[in-house]
Amino acid sequence: MESHNHHEHLHQIKQLDAVFIVSIALNLVFVLVEAGVGLVENSIGLLSDAGHNLGDVFSLLLALFAFKLAKIHAKGRFTYGYKKSTVLISLLNAIILLVAVGAIIIESAYKLRDPEPVNGVAVTWTAAVGIVVNGLTAWMLHRGQKDDLNVRGAFLHMAADTLVSVGVVVSGIIITYTGFVLIDPIIGLAIAVVILFSTCKLLFQSLRLSLDAAPDNINVEEVKKRLSAVPGVESVHHIHIWAISTSENAMTVHVVLDEGADQCSVKRDIRHLSEHEHISHVTIETEAHGCDCEDKECCQS
Repeated sequence: MESHNHHEHLHQIKQLDAVFIVSIALNLVFVLVEAGVGLVENSIGLLSDAGHNLGDVFSLLLALFAFKLAKIHAKGRFTYGYKKSTVLISLLNAIILLVAVGAIIIESAYKLRDPEPVNGVAVTWTAAVGIVVNGLTAWMLHRGQKDDLNVRGAFLHMAADTLVSVGVVVSGIIITYTGFVLIDPIIGLAIAVVILFSTCKLLFQSLRLSLDAAPDNINVEEVKKRLSAVPGVESVHHIHIWAISTSENAMTVHVVLDEGADQCSVKRDIRHLSEHEHISHVTIETEAHGCDCEDKECCQS
């Protein structure tokens, strides 16, 4: 079962590698096009958005790098390999998103105070291309974002950029037909608020995992309750659940066996149950019926 899940996980990582490589290539081409149009039209807005999109390319590269690190086998002091780096990179990506939100807010506030003339047509067409590129990238990442914080971070980057591009298209059309240039920073601020809420959730999840808290999709008390209900188990204690990467979880647990219980059967059932609870690495310490754990040094956590 564990070998099957390991191979399935590696297959998912290979698929995500391909998605990230295509996404990076698409977005890099768009950055070059957007920067080129910004230079020709002398548009500060397009140039700053190109810079923002370049930051997103960097975030995608970081996520891809995390997947590469996760595949490195354990060696020396790194007994889990470099899997935890995926959590740290997820945290870094959340911080980059917050910086991007700050940049949008500052730029929007500056434009509200000192509106600049904008070429509505050039902005609209360039942003329309951005909707296609960012929307396609977000769509490719959507499936994997439910199971991995790094993919979720990348998905949020691209979904945010799609929102920004939609906002820019709307503001470009309004500017073209009405000349109301203040719509640009107003939409920018509205988009920043939407991105901020999503980013805060990602940031807090990443912080919790980096502090070895149990992942959000695992209820520790529920797991403890289900383990206690396994045939042959008298009780469980000293249960610890944490993330060793953004997609793999581990657990250590002390299990007191019923009198006459088969240790191998209990361990097999617990491992099977753990797989269903999204826990792939399990260490089980069994204790005999009647063992007074608090009085035995070997039983203490």
